[in-house]
Amino acid sequence: MFSKPSIPNRNDTITRKEVNNILGSSASTIQPANTEPVPSATPEKVESPAENVMGARLIVGPDVKLKGAEILDCDTLVVEGRVEATMDSRVIRIADNGSFQGKVSIDIAEIHGRFEGELTARSQLIIHNTGKVIGKIRYGKLVIDEGGELCGDINALSAEKATPFQLRDEPAKALSAVAG
Repeated sequence: MFSKPSIPNRNDTITRKEVNNILGSSASTIQPANTEPVPSATPEKVESPAENVMGARLIVGPDVKLKGAEILDCDTLVVEGRVEATMDSRVIRIADNGSFQGKVSIDIAEIHGRFEGELTARSQLIIHNTGKVIGKIRYGKLVIDEGGELCGDINALSAEKATPFQLRDEPAKALSAVAG
């Protein structure tokens, strides 16, 4: 009796006509996948490293509290609410009003909100102007916007690896000077 629009598979390319059929005429501003984007008067948003990672994604919404969890097999965790957990993954992104408390071992950490605990960012730690990071912090590369806060036990991963060799060499030099 009524023709129901077919909803394409999520991996299929969607054309403007299909979007209009599914969402109605309000979707007329969506660009088809096979055309050039229309230039705009506003500057383009620069993607952060945390935004271009695909895969398994967990989003903890603004009013959600997740407590006592061990987060596994999650490529990207987006925290808009409050999380108390441990995590070993690829990317964590904490939104302006989000907070994370716990232990994290991650490739890229992007902090707009608050992190408290033990954080190891193997590749990069990005703290935006609204971000605050407190605790035992290890990082490969560090980027802090003006206004961002970082406090606690803070070390670069490369410095941690170099430190044991420096400590072993220094006492040996001191002993040879005393003996000689």
